[in-house]
Amino acid sequence: MFSSIQELSEKLEAAKYVTDPVTLKVIYLAAQMQKPVLAEGPPGSGKTELAKVVALAADTTIERLQCYEGLNEEKAIGKFDESLQRLYLNTQGSTASASWASLRRDLHTLEFFQEGPLLRALLCEKPCVLLIDEIDKVSEEFEAELLEILSDWQLSIPKIGTIKAKSKPFVVLTSNEVRRIGDPLRRRSLYLRFEHPTIERETQILEKRTADTHAELHGQLAGFAHALRGYTLEKAPSIAEMLDLAEALKVLGVREISADLRDVLLPLIAKTQNDRKRLLLRDGFESLVYDTQQYSRGGGLAALEQKELVCTERRRY
Repeated sequence: MFSSIQELSEKLEAAKYVTDPVTLKVIYLAAQMQKPVLAEGPPGSGKTELAKVVALAADTTIERLQCYEGLNEEKAIGKFDESLQRLYLNTQGSTASASWASLRRDLHTLEFFQEGPLLRALLCEKPCVLLIDEIDKVSEEFEAELLEILSDWQLSIPKIGTIKAKSKPFVVLTSNEVRRIGDPLRRRSLYLRFEHPTIERETQILEKRTADTHAELHGQLAGFAHALRGYTLEKAPSIAEMLDLAEALKVLGVREISADLRDVLLPLIAKTQNDRKRLLLRDGFESLVYDTQQYSRGGGLAALEQKELVCTERRRY
């Protein structure tokens, strides 16, 4: 996929993806060694985006298997198209030369198979990116079924046989840590830990992805995101949601986050009723705006540590 780390770095830069030297090398090694990447961390920290930008950087397609409780082989690998098989039987079964053995062979081929994302990824002529998203939501049994494709780059399909990969995809497995992923899958993968970005890194992301917004807003939005994530909300804002917020402020012509924007911002940042109630408290939202200002001015941590110390002393007395 990539001839060098430098080429990968340049292509990720062109895709407006902010990364660090370690992540850059892990992506390159995974591509060269044909190993899956297991990206683990909290929701909204950029794990799924990794697969998207690698596909963009490699100028290839992305096959996505969205995991959920109860996901089965038919959804992941595919199934026979019974209506198409029936139509074939009706048209070919009446011919004099047709025999049951030949009809049976014909019916159990890929021509009559509706391909799922796992099979499509193996059948790509050019290596694609296979995103297995939120794998922590499936059962351990289904997780074990993935080992064949991730170890031998093949799939065994009843009545068809073993399908070997035409090309080996770049695989990204994401986990929000709903449950612990098993060791067999971990052994086969290169591991990347994702956390919500620092203020500095999120500022860089906003600068790259929302270059047409007011420049002074980038640091404010990064500080606002950091303050919100430290506010113990039920649903902390993701990087994607902060990009949406930047777009909304651009549309509104806003250059500064202030307390009087509370009601306008709520639909963008409060995604549960409990979070909405908390942010509707005047002191709560004003405190967030204050923290945002401190973070965006660069003296954030020291100022907020002093604020916490004062609050602790007040509670003591």
